[in-house]
Amino acid sequence: MNGINTIVFDMDGTVLNTLEDLTISVNYVLEKYGMPKRSLEEYRMFFGNGIRHALELALPEGVSPEMLDEMVPVFREHYDRHCLDNTRPYDGILDLMKELKDRGYKMAIVSNKIDSAVKELNTRFFSEFVDVAIGEKPGIKRKPAPDTVYEALKELKSDVNEAVYIGDSEVDYATAQNSGLKCISVLWGFRDKEYLEEVGAKLFAEKPEDILKILE
Repeated sequence: MNGINTIVFDMDGTVLNTLEDLTISVNYVLEKYGMPKRSLEEYRMFFGNGIRHALELALPEGVSPEMLDEMVPVFREHYDRHCLDNTRPYDGILDLMKELKDRGYKMAIVSNKIDSAVKELNTRFFSEFVDVAIGEKPGIKRKPAPDTVYEALKELKSDVNEAVYIGDSEVDYATAQNSGLKCISVLWGFRDKEYLEEVGAKLFAEKPEDILKILE
């Protein structure tokens, strides 16, 4: 990929394995409201488009929008306390980021996760490599709108023609398309290759070091 000097990563399912902590926090909300909990494998397909959307998919039919509004802050409070319990970078991600930094790439993380959690997790795991981390917050449209990508590129002083997007879901592929960036879809995250191919993804990384090969 000639001319690329900037990498924009998704967070959940791409650089961090957050699935267990997300599952526990949503199930905490469901249990608190007397609703049946869901399995980790079910949640694998629920996450990617913000927590409100994930909750909608997890809830039984007939739950009112007002109750959903009430549940979101309950989730946020629990997840803010527990987002580091089981969450870790995927194997090879820190080595990849170190190599990218050594080669002069600029890096950002953009996520539909709550902005405070994105910044906390970036500080905990990636601050040595990633200068910009942006999550869901008031006043900016979340993915698949391109707004968070554009904000990250602006902060990095990069152009869309210099950047590539890396993610694990259909939301990430759509975000890249909407932003005008090429997309590398990773296969260690929340979606499988067959599903990603169905939504149009064409470039795949089976392990983090494959990203270096694609960039070259």
